[in-house]
Amino acid sequence: MSQAFDIAVVGGGILGCATALRLAEGGMNAIVIEKSDLGQGASGVNAGTLSLQIKRVKLMPYALRGWAKWQAMGAAIGFHQTGGISLAFNQREADLLQERMTMKAEAGAPITLISGRDARAREPGLSDRVVAASWCPQDGHANSSLTGQYYRHQLRDARIAIREHCPVTKIDQTDRGFVLHGYGETIHARRLLLACGGWLKGVAALLGVDLPVRARVNTVSVTERGPRIMNTVVGHATGLLTMKQKTNGTVLIGGGWQGRGSPMNGRGLVDRDTLIPNLCLAQYAVPEIARLRVLRSWTGFEAHVPDFNPLAGALPGTKNAFVLGCVRGGYTIGPYISELMGDLILGRDPEMPLFDPSRPFDIETATRRIL
Repeated sequence: MSQAFDIAVVGGGILGCATALRLAEGGMNAIVIEKSDLGQGASGVNAGTLSLQIKRVKLMPYALRGWAKWQAMGAAIGFHQTGGISLAFNQREADLLQERMTMKAEAGAPITLISGRDARAREPGLSDRVVAASWCPQDGHANSSLTGQYYRHQLRDARIAIREHCPVTKIDQTDRGFVLHGYGETIHARRLLLACGGWLKGVAALLGVDLPVRARVNTVSVTERGPRIMNTVVGHATGLLTMKQKTNGTVLIGGGWQGRGSPMNGRGLVDRDTLIPNLCLAQYAVPEIARLRVLRSWTGFEAHVPDFNPLAGALPGTKNAFVLGCVRGGYTIGPYISELMGDLILGRDPEMPLFDPSRPFDIETATRRIL
């Protein structure tokens, strides 16, 4: 079976789906192709944190606009604006917190520095070891497990074709565009967008393009239901902790601690040696967490490149092909940067600059930073 489209989008997470919706608004006949279920990669297994305090300064304008998109989605995606507190337990961490949060506030985030006493007044369950903190009333969270369901409805309402459980195994480039081969189906498209997260490197290689993409294996845990012990998003000055209590009483704990594995070898594995410090830091920040049992821990792949900025633009050396990925804080930023990508493909001037995938990367420096 063979079908033809104006554009094929490889990847059914937030970036792929939101870009396809923008393209459909502009009159393009798009198809979204996903190797698994929509929204079941990084878009669906992250902790759902919508915190401006953990975003890179350069990406803050994108995060602010992305946050507004989530707010507009509202209950359909489980949006809650709770405010967020980031903690420091000693003077070194307090200095780090002041430096980072001052820059983020100057970039537009409504972040203020507060004392440890003020932090405990806002969040009584915090440890008395807190010496300083920062507060952002705009922080909150959504339910990442609703990502696929939400975008499936949006794509269907826009009459955008969807192919799930259809990993792309081969891509041919012709005078008329691209021919994508999946399980039992051949798809023709004039244009191509790669938005497949941790799998970007492997899919781009099908076109002979070597993207400098690596994948982090982030770990998230969830506790049993319990009494209310926190009302805000709680983080740490180093960025190694984010947690929030859901309306059902469970607590989600993350912070970028690494598991094991790679996208090409299936799902990642939880690493006991990094899981335990993550849980210990959570208990150190909010001691009452020690009363809750951890029910489950899992991993998700987060793609990145050496400078830790997005890939968003034309795929190097490949006419009519584009790439969107490696967006740190992609859950928050995704809905907005996807609209910018859609505008670029439609021939419009994006409202804000994108991130040229052909820019030079310092691989040696990146390797040192990762290690």
